[in-house]
Amino acid sequence: MSYIDGFVLAVPKANKQKFIDHATDGNAVFIELGAVRAWECWADDVPVGKQTDFRMAVKAKDDEDVVFSWIEWPDKTVRDAAMAKIMDPKNSDPRMDPEKNPMPFDGARMIFGGFVPVVSLGK
Repeated sequence: MSYIDGFVLAVPKANKQKFIDHATDGNAVFIELGAVRAWECWADDVPVGKQTDFRMAVKAKDDEDVVFSWIEWPDKTVRDAAMAKIMDPKNSDPRMDPEKNPMPFDGARMIFGGFVPVVSLGK
């Protein structure tokens, strides 16, 4: 069964292209290590909530937009093996090195987690 890593983050609007470049490099590593697909989605229609919303969740500032991202893996075993390689300093890929490919956003406000799909519809 598929396994999903999900992310919500706030990215400065001025860093949109830097973010796209950063994500393209990083997501290529995930694909090479077995991910099925990786999505990076820039906010377009994100309503302001009264109690909570995407912007509040990541404490987005006025000059930032929300990005909603996910990586689909064939299963958790492939995902865990890929993450072990990524985190192993002996096998580090420069595309995943924060000094060579710095995050163009505040990673401390990123929300992330792993998810097991329970409903999947589509063609």
